[in-house]
Amino acid sequence: MARVVRFSQLGGPEVLRIEDVEVPLPGPGEIRVRTKALGLNRAEALLRQGRYIETAEPPAGLGLEAAGIVESIGAGVAGLEPGDAVGLIPPRSMLRWPLHGELVCVPAELAVKHPRELGWEGAAALWMAYLTAYGALVDLAGLKAGESVAITAASSSVGLAAIQIANRIGARAIAFTRSDAKRAALLAHGAAAVVTLSDGEGLAERFAAAAGSSGLRVVLDAVGGPIFEPLTAAMAPGGILIEYGGLSPLPTPFPLPAVLSKSLTLRGYLVHEVTGDPVKLAAAKDFILAGVADGAFRPVIAKSFPLDEIVAAHRYLESNAQFGKIVVTV
Repeated sequence: MARVVRFSQLGGPEVLRIEDVEVPLPGPGEIRVRTKALGLNRAEALLRQGRYIETAEPPAGLGLEAAGIVESIGAGVAGLEPGDAVGLIPPRSMLRWPLHGELVCVPAELAVKHPRELGWEGAAALWMAYLTAYGALVDLAGLKAGESVAITAASSSVGLAAIQIANRIGARAIAFTRSDAKRAALLAHGAAAVVTLSDGEGLAERFAAAAGSSGLRVVLDAVGGPIFEPLTAAMAPGGILIEYGGLSPLPTPFPLPAVLSKSLTLRGYLVHEVTGDPVKLAAAKDFILAGVADGAFRPVIAKSFPLDEIVAAHRYLESNAQFGKIVVTV
């Protein structure tokens, strides 16, 4: 038996429970991992609220990120042994392979040997953020040195990973945030410029000023809503706006004049585009592990909570006060 995070009804953080669950032995191609740390994502909150791309039928588990020690391996698993320290790549289905618990059984291909440069918390905070940012900026947009990239929700774990990736490439990261409270921290963590969204007046002009004369070829957006029009107004001809979220509760207008006049691409994106393609995933892992090894990539940990405080961790996630990744230690 192992303690696992579950919920029996949809709702807020208070619906979460820690329950004793029998975790099966690994089948062919699977491993069982004793976790040390868990990474929290907005996706887990959306799942328990009934607003995620998967629909939960409670009782259900959840969780997309974890790091720990391989306890046992199933038939046909090569390259991993009991005792190996690993981080886990987000599974395609959080319902089929929930990772938030003391003991988890997952496909062996999700495991990456723990980078020595990172502790357990850093390993649990690595893969979702950096795979998401890599897939959008490197694989999809082909971001190049000298270009400017706009990054909304820049104080999120994905936003901060995107800033680090842009800097390693030699691009200029323009961070977008809702208030001035996080401006200094974003500049300290590598943003070349910060644009505040709290005041909706003059956004197009401020976006254009931050982009400079060349405009923005690449925009990485997690928000949607009314900022679509000023964002696209600041984009360069032939630019691409990659949408991976939808945090705004307001409608997202289609910016037809800018899209037509500049031949823009508006592209929805999920990290599964990388994790579901073995060739792309191998390239992404090499890129991310190289950045960890040379010190360019370090997950920013906002706050850590023990497993028994999982409800408090989710409440903090929904407060939007965090700067970086929220981690749960096991």
